[in-house]
Amino acid sequence: MKITLVGNGRMGHQIADIVAASGVHSIVRVLDVQDTIDAGSFSGSEVIIDFTVRNAFLANYPALIASGVPVVVGTTGCDDAMASVREEVLRTGSSMFYSANYSLGVNIFFRTLREAARLIAPFEQFDIALVEQHHTGKADFPSGTALKAAEEILKANPRKKSMTRELQEGSKLRSDELQVASVRLGSVFGIHSALIDSESDTIELTHTAKNRTGFASGALRAAEWLVGRHATTPGFYTMDDFMNDLFSA
Repeated sequence: MKITLVGNGRMGHQIADIVAASGVHSIVRVLDVQDTIDAGSFSGSEVIIDFTVRNAFLANYPALIASGVPVVVGTTGCDDAMASVREEVLRTGSSMFYSANYSLGVNIFFRTLREAARLIAPFEQFDIALVEQHHTGKADFPSGTALKAAEEILKANPRKKSMTRELQEGSKLRSDELQVASVRLGSVFGIHSALIDSESDTIELTHTAKNRTGFASGALRAAEWLVGRHATTPGFYTMDDFMNDLFSA
């Protein structure tokens, strides 16, 4: 594949390393914050991979879609805007793959968490909460991964109706609220834990990211998949679509 990389930060560099090591794909262009981006910026590309920041993505996505080149988006903090982005992708017949986390390990964690939340749902003695830990340089909280994990729990466990990020002084957590706690500490790369507790026992499910390689290699696999899908069935896709396709093969 011929790839245009939008974003030249740490994830951009990691993807560039993975692409170079593949011996199959190539990066034809790298665009960053100082570049003016329009639909013509992606000429000669077979796929676009975007790892920027919220404001940059929201400013640039009309040009990405208008290019007609399939787009893989790993920019986080955009969940609230993705419904309108999806509408535009479908309206124009474009293709986009969006995920807050491209790690295959994390997405296996999501599926395990979904099943655990479903299994404890009939038993009121089991409560569940989420804790995510990242380095002090991470700007968004909770992380996009934690928000996706919370979504999985809310879908699978009808006893939890809403998510809360912070507790007000003097207030108590309602039984139908799912607490999602964020910790920013030193250079912690990324740890997401689901804590399930009862009077008798505790169950912990934890995913610990060791480096960015898993995210970058997952994004590249998603790009390969999207290019193939775009040729026959353009649309808006997520890691669920990708994983379901893998598991059904």
